[in-house]
Amino acid sequence: MANGSVVRFIKTPKGLLLIVLTILTGLAAQHEQPEHVGPLLISAVVVAGIIDIFILRKRNGGWEFPSGAVLTGLIIAMILTPFEPWYVAAATSAIAVVSKYVFRTRFANIFNPAALAIVITFYIFDTGQSWWGALPELKPVALMALFAAGVFIADRVNKIPMVLIFLGIYYLLFTLTAYLGNPAHVAEIYRAPDLHAVLYFAFFILTDPPTSPVKYPHQLIYGGIVAVTSYSFFQLVGAVYYLLAAVLVGNLWEAGRRWYATQE
Repeated sequence: MANGSVVRFIKTPKGLLLIVLTILTGLAAQHEQPEHVGPLLISAVVVAGIIDIFILRKRNGGWEFPSGAVLTGLIIAMILTPFEPWYVAAATSAIAVVSKYVFRTRFANIFNPAALAIVITFYIFDTGQSWWGALPELKPVALMALFAAGVFIADRVNKIPMVLIFLGIYYLLFTLTAYLGNPAHVAEIYRAPDLHAVLYFAFFILTDPPTSPVKYPHQLIYGGIVAVTSYSFFQLVGAVYYLLAAVLVGNLWEAGRRWYATQE
């Protein structure tokens, strides 16, 4: 019975994403120092899982595997620089998990937990973000692996149109800026680690099912909003978390759209 439950979980989008991110983490960790990556990963995932397992127990009356929290902790660890102290990753995961239950509607949580928590802890700990889990330190062939894994997951959650419109508008805006302004100012967008980061973001964060739209027309609007906001944050603020801040804006739009739809 237990084996059957595991097999069923592995076939779900969460199960598949957990497998994909674990593989990417294993590949990326080969080019990072174990004494840095190890504590970051363990603290982020374990703290997220422990907090959520007790919340789920209280809410649902039984023990459940905190798959969502584990994924959140893994994403947080893959974004933060490995040189952050373990307690920073732990605190970020704790904030992420708690935020799911604090900021929510009757439909789902409003914000992507990992994105919200990393933006918050940036102002608490001045955290660095290297997106090492997106394989920027590996050979160029790793970019193909990241792209293939991302397309697989985006297809499974039926969010390919949203990914395409986001990447299309995002790179169109930066390309126009390069032609009409100073190319050096935006050159980093087309190189590692920024190139890897935006692909990781588009495939694994933008497509978060609880906080992103289901229907294609809404996906196109959502992807456009996040793309324009990402570009605007980069140009006007220049904050390292510009991608994550942009998805939070998209999350607010989607939460508002869902609420408005129930009023009609």
